[in-house]
Amino acid sequence: MMILEHTAKAFDEDLHEIAMRVSEMGGLVERQLVDAVNALIHRDGALAAATVAKDADVDQLQREIEERSVLTIARRQPMAIDLRQIISAMRVATDLERIGDLAKNNAKRVNAIGEDDFHSLKLMRGLEHMSDLVQDQIKSVLDAYASKDVAGAMVVWKGDEEVDAICTSLFRELLTYMMEDPRNITFCIHLMFCAKNIERMGDHATNIAETVVYQVEGQTITEKRPKGDMTNFAGTT
Repeated sequence: MMILEHTAKAFDEDLHEIAMRVSEMGGLVERQLVDAVNALIHRDGALAAATVAKDADVDQLQREIEERSVLTIARRQPMAIDLRQIISAMRVATDLERIGDLAKNNAKRVNAIGEDDFHSLKLMRGLEHMSDLVQDQIKSVLDAYASKDVAGAMVVWKGDEEVDAICTSLFRELLTYMMEDPRNITFCIHLMFCAKNIERMGDHATNIAETVVYQVEGQTITEKRPKGDMTNFAGTT
């Protein structure tokens, strides 16, 4: 009996350690998203550089989560919901790593955009609004993951269409600016890539929502994912 209790306690500690690393990783990624957009809006090269550098910490946490998860499976041989919990942690870590990469890519564009190109505050505010919405999605879905809240996860899953709609609207505005004055083309193309990266972050938040459902219920969502994105173009994933 004592051996079983010891094994259960050790397994709980493993799960707690994995969960703590996922939570830490989520916090870093949320900060990356916010800092990348702020660096763009305020032309802050130092903040952009710090955001890019922070990606190494995110990558390291993903490796630690994967290593700890594989080791736990090998040692404890979990089944059913326990196994799903470990697999879900690895899935969430993968999506968070991709969100961090996309934020890093946005930060890298700060120096690529000339200072004189930041002439449309309206366009930058549109990008900021989209970023705020995705940040809320990421926070909400990570809360749902931590509390195993399927209903909360489904709210995020169904809300992805709103992000797509904003992205499409922003693309239309950017195209208008480019048609009005060819000198706007370079600036607008950079913002298009930034907007598409943020939209892809929303997709990864949706992936995490699906993982929450899998973790709790042991099944995937069969309903077609709601999408309103009309901005697909090569090289943005």
